[in-house]
Amino acid sequence: MKVQVVYATPGRQFWVHVEVQPGATVRDAVVRSDVLRQFPEIDLEQQKFGIFGKIATLDAPLDDGDRVEIYRALIADPKQVKQRGKATPAAT
Repeated sequence: MKVQVVYATPGRQFWVHVEVQPGATVRDAVVRSDVLRQFPEIDLEQQKFGIFGKIATLDAPLDDGDRVEIYRALIADPKQVKQRGKATPAAT
């Protein structure tokens, strides 16, 4: 079966289709994709993973056509960024 593995940094995107055996897991797809060689900073024990935007474990089984996503750690709290982005009306 075919699945996709995706990962992105601010300067580079990785998106590849890989063939995996029925019953394959997120870990199987990630290892087979070659993303670990191209992005040595990925730590399987620390990264979070997802399947179509839903958090998944490395042992989660895959279905044909799934997209495995490798998430980077957040560098800022999204709620705080949103608060900073709200402009207060200027006094006139």
